[in-house]
Amino acid sequence: MANETKNNNVEEIDLLKLGKALWNRAWVLVICSIVGAALAFGYTMCFITPMYQASALLYVNNNALDIGNTRVSISNGDLVAANGLISTYEVILKSRNTMEAVIEDGGLPYTYEQLSKMVSAGSVNDTAVLKITVTNRNPEMAAHITNTIARILPERITGIVEGSSVEIVDYAVPPTQPSSPNTMKNTAIGAMLGFVISAAIVVLRFLMDSTIREEEYLLETYRDIPVLSVIPDLTSDEGGSYYYYKKSKSKGGNN
Repeated sequence: MANETKNNNVEEIDLLKLGKALWNRAWVLVICSIVGAALAFGYTMCFITPMYQASALLYVNNNALDIGNTRVSISNGDLVAANGLISTYEVILKSRNTMEAVIEDGGLPYTYEQLSKMVSAGSVNDTAVLKITVTNRNPEMAAHITNTIARILPERITGIVEGSSVEIVDYAVPPTQPSSPNTMKNTAIGAMLGFVISAAIVVLRFLMDSTIREEEYLLETYRDIPVLSVIPDLTSDEGGSYYYYKKSKSKGGNN
């Protein structure tokens, strides 16, 4: 029990020394945090292309579905709960035929693969409203693509899913603010990385430092070996009870 208590004391002292080492290098941590934030901010502003998102809203409904030769009536409440129609319409939207029709109708300079990556869709708060979102570096192009999809998709859906109807709730408008990148978030991440990296370096230097600075460390670590002498640090102001001589000049000569 006594040895365990001593080990705990030693560990606590080490943690205190580690905290002191970090505190003594607080200015390094602060500078590295500022540098990390500045680098992240500069990289975000200079090297990351701002992206814009434009969205259109469509109301989708289906009073009956044909399953084989059987016509099944489904209430709108059941459809909203399961989101089955929304998922079906998302598949139709991202199909190659729909995307190529949008490219042709809108005169877009993109391939099917490129356009498909720009387009996303989903229900609004588990309702029967389908939200179509297009992400593009050009805000006018994002709105143009979205509105082209809003014109073409209803006809595509009604031609594939019998008994369905799609109405445009809201057209897209060119966005005024980019959706990405998040400059403040990236700057904060840069500051955090700068702090963590600098703190890790300080901790590693502390743990790898084998310099003996205190007599108590020798007495605690090597209990069976007596300490014969201690050489004081003459450059330190904290000399304690150690004394040393220095040469000084007086009027009568050298002392």
